[in-house]
Amino acid sequence: MKEFPANNPVGITLLCEPILNKGTAFTLKEREAFGLLGLLPPHIETLEEQTARAYQAIKAKDTDLERHIYLRALQDANEVLYYNLIIVHIEEMMPLIYTPVVGEACEQFSEIYRRPRGLFISYPHRHDIDSILDNALNETVEAIVVTDGERILGLGDQGAGGMGIPIGKLALYTAAGGVDPGVTLPIILDVGTNNQERLDDPMYIGWREKRISGDAYFEFVDQFVQAVKRKWPNVLLQFEDFAQPHAEPLLEKYRDELCTYNDDIQGTAAVAAGTLLAACKLLNKPLKDHYIAFLGAGSAGAGIAEQLIRIMMDEGLSEAEARGRIYMVDRYGLLHNDMDGLMEFQQRLAQDHGNVAAWSSAKDGSISLMDVVKNGMPGILIGVSGQHGLFTEEVIREMAKNAERPIIFPLSNPTSKAEAEPEDILNWTDGRALIGTGSPFEPVTYKGASHHIAQSNNTYIFPGVGLGVIACEATRVTDNMFMAAARALADMSPALTDPAAPLLPPIADIRAVSRAVARAVARQAVADKVAPELSDAEIDKRLAARFWTPAYKELS
Repeated sequence: MKEFPANNPVGITLLCEPILNKGTAFTLKEREAFGLLGLLPPHIETLEEQTARAYQAIKAKDTDLERHIYLRALQDANEVLYYNLIIVHIEEMMPLIYTPVVGEACEQFSEIYRRPRGLFISYPHRHDIDSILDNALNETVEAIVVTDGERILGLGDQGAGGMGIPIGKLALYTAAGGVDPGVTLPIILDVGTNNQERLDDPMYIGWREKRISGDAYFEFVDQFVQAVKRKWPNVLLQFEDFAQPHAEPLLEKYRDELCTYNDDIQGTAAVAAGTLLAACKLLNKPLKDHYIAFLGAGSAGAGIAEQLIRIMMDEGLSEAEARGRIYMVDRYGLLHNDMDGLMEFQQRLAQDHGNVAAWSSAKDGSISLMDVVKNGMPGILIGVSGQHGLFTEEVIREMAKNAERPIIFPLSNPTSKAEAEPEDILNWTDGRALIGTGSPFEPVTYKGASHHIAQSNNTYIFPGVGLGVIACEATRVTDNMFMAAARALADMSPALTDPAAPLLPPIADIRAVSRAVARAVARQAVADKVAPELSDAEIDKRLAARFWTPAYKELS
């Protein structure tokens, strides 16, 4: 085994520690002080010069996956340079570090694995979780993103490959939300995988067993949560990409026990609500006056629906009236109260069968999405099915008959799972639709006019939530905080001042958006009494102090 030179431990440590490494930007004074002379080429570069070289290198790559791999290697070598590159070229880089490319990276995680980042907590080591947390390289941890890899985007069970999601999410905490990367920690709970392709892959790096389930699964997650509470009692713990049978129960169990939230349920709901509120303002028609159809009745769809119900109630409807305007459609058709096997969160969103039974055009009595569109006449259609192409031309054209400007959101990720292509939606609605997607799409030209497609992506919400929670030292994450985030996002819509503009701000402005979301979240946390009493001025001061910007610090 190669040993580091005993006479130069500091210099080697600096070059190997990504948060401290400056590469060719180490000053002459630092090179002399830390034994770096000769280990680096003589020209001393600025961060801007390094960024230009890194950008040139990434542009020379042939595929997006190669670009993702390059960026991950850069992150593991020099985090300041990595984040400066991302921030300077945020619109180009965000799809590479997160959706849609992170999906492919998760599928090939074992093949492209290079260096460890974060913590792998596997079921066989369930009695060693405290020791594993002690092995984290971070001295201070303020934000954790954790997954068990079972429902990665729309790609399903990726086992240990799901680690790409916490890494990508936390990169956006920093790049978009200004959270110091030195206080973030990605974690995967490796409980096995039911993906036979992964189990048969000789390169698979995860625990090669079928997934544990039932009480054993929940006991393991509880062991993890309790260990986190012991180690970092004030940490923000974000659950990410847990399967439907686990996501909601885990959120409900722990949301009042520590500062935690589930981004797939609450973050997705907030960004969808914010985008819809912007559309409603543009149309000068409040949300309470719309009927809304969902394709996909899992935890993400239900989370969005519940938030929209709360908004409708704020706008003056009773709870029953608001729920009557929500139509949840899954693979078996419209949810209604005569259906068997509905989960508890689905039961709350089921329609009264007596009110909708006549809508069915099927022999078995099921009520399809087309039946809902024809009879319920929704003006808003939201896709969270994880299935490509389910918003058919027939469905969209029927919807466009009943809505002057239909609002259509194919939100499933990655791009390959979107329920419809924006270009098709515009063609099928004669250019009238207001569109939001989960993954990025290029602008669409229709009859000579360019339509910019709003990417209704959680990145508009969760980085700002993270910054706001950390800055105001919140002890819990409340539903009101996500509502405040949604309203702050809606207020920043470019369409409010230019009807031809997209519903959401450009990704280039994401750091300003995150600051606004963080401010709203922190103020709501104070109002909800889950944070210390702080004036608006004190909140702004804390946000400014905690907003991390990539810059090399002088070492002495």
